Order: sequence, then C-alpha cells, then structure tokens
Amino acid sequence: MRIGLIAGGGQFPVLFSTKAAKKGYKVFAIGFNSETDKILEDYVEELKWIYLGQVSKLIKYFKQHRITQAVMLGTIKKTNIFKDIRPDFKALSFIAKTAGTHDDSVLTSFANLLSKEGIKILPSTFLLPELVSPKGCWTKRKPDRAEKKDIASGWKIAKEIGKLDIGQCIIISNGTVLAVEAIDGTDATIIRGGLLSHNNGAVVVKLSKPSQDLRFDLPSTGCRTIETMHKAGAKVLALEADKSIAFDRQEMITLADKHNISIIGFTDDDIT
Repeated sequence: MRIGLIAGGGQFPVLFSTKAAKKGYKVFAIGFNSETDKILEDYVEELKWIYLGQVSKLIKYFKQHRITQAVMLGTIKKTNIFKDIRPDFKALSFIAKTAGTHDDSVLTSFANLLSKEGIKILPSTFLLPELVSPKGCWTKRKPDRAEKKDIASGWKIAKEIGKLDIGQCIIISNGTVLAVEAIDGTDATIIRGGLLSHNNGAVVVKLSKPSQDLRFDLPSTGCRTIETMHKAGAKVLALEADKSIAFDRQEMITLADKHNISIIGFTDDDIT
C-alpha cells in the first residue's frame, strides 16, 4: 500500500509516518524547504523537497509514484507565506480561481484540485485516532465558577471569530477578551493575553472554526502549549472535544497538573 504525505513542520508528520509504516504503508512525502523537519527523511520511503507554491512538482511527484490517496498535516508558518513562496503557473492559476483567501477556503480548494488530479485527501487522523481530544476534564484541577463562565463566553466569541476564518484561539479573563489569534499563532497569542492579564489566571479557548474542513488544520495543542500558558499565568485550557488534537496527551496532563492548570474538553452541546 502507498500513501502520499504533504508535510509541514512539527512532530505530526513523523507520528503519522511511523504509524503508517506499522500499518504496512509506504509513505511518499513532500516536504517544504524552511518548514518540514529533515528528520522526516528517516521515517518515509522517499521525501521530495519543494518550495511553497510549487504545485505542479507536487502533483507530478505523486503521479510518478502512483499515489491516489494522501494526507496534509503539520504546521506551516503563516509568516513564511509572504517571504518563502515560489508559485508556479499551476499555483497562480489556482489562486486566481480561488474565491476566498482564508486558510480553510484555500486548503479545501487545494484538496479539491488534487482530487481532480486523482489524489484524494484523507483526514489527518485516520491512522491516529488516539490524538483526537476527548471530552471531559483531563486534569486534577477543575475550572472554578468564574472560569466556567469565561469558557462559555469565550467559546461563543471564538466561534464567531472562526466564522471570519481569523484564528482558532482566544484568551479571555473576567469576561474580557484579551487576545485573538492572528498570523502570529497560538503561543504568541497566549503570551499577549497573559501580559494583558498581568499573569493573573486567564482562560485559553481553542476551537475549530464553524466551517472547518476536518480533514486538515485541526486545532492542536501539546506540552509546549502548557509551558506557554504557565509562562503567561493562564490557568485553563478549553478545547473542542472530537474536533481538535493533542500531542503527547499524558505528558501534557502531567505538566498541567504540575503547574496547577486545568485542561477540559467540551462540545457545542455543553455550552449554554
């Protein structure tokens, strides 16, 4: 069995490739210069390096290796989109035909483009369901009444911001939104919110967008998120159960317990 991997940065591509190999897949990967970790070469059958925007090379590579199914996973630094991109003619044509320029619309349109080329994009978690965030409180510490109120308010606000495809995360304290995720990413947003709360127990709400294509770009957290929250003085992390992923979840919980941070998974039905 063969499968294609369009790999961004972070540990997700390595985790996927390791699991895929155990399941009997040969992984043929596309890596992006300045994004993908070079260690991925040790975990895949073959890795071809390209620049962001080289769509024709990506399609040609997959067709050469008879790839009909692929996944898109890993991070792409959004700031690099403005400085490290080399769009080919196919990419420019794709951009011209894409109605929206937001993350979700671009990614979904790109997946549709690959589908027309005979390459179906599968959900990023189809081999790693254990990464999906479960419902309930994961930690010893539970949110108090005021924090639960902030979670409910923050959830509704985050969903509204998500409709505009701005970001997946907000920081809130005592009913006041302190920071909204933009191009700088979740960690920077937590730090900004922590500074404005004077390191005094803010709540981090990170959700999928209402129009989220659940095949890719799911909200993700891990130990680094908890370390950043501790640095910023944030005390609660509210995640969307079943629609987000958590890396190294047990280590993440242990770290949160150490820093007296609460992690809790909700669904829309839990928010009143």
